[in-house]
Amino acid sequence: MKVIVVLALVAAASAAPQNLQDVQVLRYETDNVGPESYNFAWELSNGSKHEEQGQLKNQGTENEAMTVQGQYSWVGPDGVTYTITYIADENGFQPQIQQGVGGAIPPGVVASLLG
Repeated sequence: MKVIVVLALVAAASAAPQNLQDVQVLRYETDNVGPESYNFAWELSNGSKHEEQGQLKNQGTENEAMTVQGQYSWVGPDGVTYTITYIADENGFQPQIQQGVGGAIPPGVVASLLG
C-alpha cells in the first residue's frame, strides 16, 4: 500500500505545472517590423508557442486597417497541446479553436475567447 501512495505522490508531483522561473525561451524571432507590416514568433520550453503576422491594407485611405493573422498554442495540465488560430481585422478578433489531440479546449478558455 505504501508503494502505491509513494507512486501516486511522484506522479502528482511530476504532473504539476512547471515553475514559471524554470521556463526557457527556445526561439524568438521578429522580422520586417514597421508601420506597414510585422511578424514575430516565439516558443517556450513549456510547449507554449505564438506566431503572428500583421499587414496594413488600404494604406492612405479612409479604409486603412491592420489585418493580423496568427496562432498560439499551449500544453494544458492534461498534457494535451491546444491551438487557437485567428484573424483580427476590421471585423474584430476571429478565433478558430482547434481541438487538442485527445481533448477539447477547457470551456472557460473558450468562453473567454468568444466573449
